[in-house]
Amino acid sequence: YTAADTVARELVGFIPAVYRNSLAQRAAKDETILYPVVAAFAAADIAASATGPDPSAVSVGNETMTISKSRSVTFFWEGEEQKGLSNAGYYNQILQDQFAQAMRTLTNEMETDLAALYVGSSRAYGSAGTAPFATANDYTQASNVLKILKDNGAPAGDIQLVINTAAGANLRGKQALVADQNAQSILRQGVLLDINGMSIRESAKVKTHTKGTGTAYVIDGTGNLTAGSTLLKAKTGSNTMVAGDVLAIQSDTENYVVKTGLAAPGTFTIANPGLITTTVDSKTITIGNNYAANLAFHRSAIHLLTRLPAMPQGGDSADDVIELTDPHSGLSFQICLYRQRRRVAFEVGIAWGVKVAKPEFVATLMG
Repeated sequence: YTAADTVARELVGFIPAVYRNSLAQRAAKDETILYPVVAAFAAADIAASATGPDPSAVSVGNETMTISKSRSVTFFWEGEEQKGLSNAGYYNQILQDQFAQAMRTLTNEMETDLAALYVGSSRAYGSAGTAPFATANDYTQASNVLKILKDNGAPAGDIQLVINTAAGANLRGKQALVADQNAQSILRQGVLLDINGMSIRESAKVKTHTKGTGTAYVIDGTGNLTAGSTLLKAKTGSNTMVAGDVLAIQSDTENYVVKTGLAAPGTFTIANPGLITTTVDSKTITIGNNYAANLAFHRSAIHLLTRLPAMPQGGDSADDVIELTDPHSGLSFQICLYRQRRRVAFEVGIAWGVKVAKPEFVATLMG
């Protein structure tokens, strides 16, 4: 047959946008990796004295993450198969496409894991069920999701916005006028430009969140819930509130993202920085509709640990092991060749773990 297939490669937006953490190089699968977290300081009045300041001791906290997956794709070739296809001149092309398909499979799985981190977002903006950027020359939705990050103290540089193809289509179709962009990259080439200081990327794996079935929940604000609270309580209501649900609390203009939900009246959590304003007892909770979870974040907020799968000391039975970098995603994969009885087997592998390391620097642009 003719090896004329061009391997499909889905859009990869999260992998190049997040922070690649190299602390994982010496970590085993499921081994805890610690990274430091410095708490905020308190200020004090300056007072003259005969000696220098005498600061109190401070403790540096930490968070953890792991390499949670070590995955591979394997395939083999028998001698007779190689001989037949080599005679027709197809073997090398097919083998090349098989490696591309293997990297595609693993890259898509990694991209899916990163997209699923939307449940760790701090707050949300936009219209659930409606792709953003549908109004010509209007970037209000991008500027408002950036406002969330700025209000939370995110650094000004290296802000990323990863959107799905529906939002990307609106950008190309509605925001592409040369007179407004002062450039023709979108109109002529379809290349997305930075918006409001955010690097725009598209991903085929942006998640669509399905809301829980929770209804009639009311805040239990005994003693009041102050700004910064992340542990909240509902005293009445029914059915499930799930991670990723977007909540509006009566008299509060913010949309909060549920981090851990509930199935009956009780406690639930939202991510840092928590409530923006103090809320009081008996405020109603409104759960938003289903939405596409486009994400805006500072690069440092989402960590991707990657390394090559571990080999035992002295190696295993592989006859050849090389490292191959995928030009589509920029990831490095381990390629192993195993010579067997009248056939040769190939393995393409990579190990990884993902985490929202700084929820304050992540915001959802609903679509």
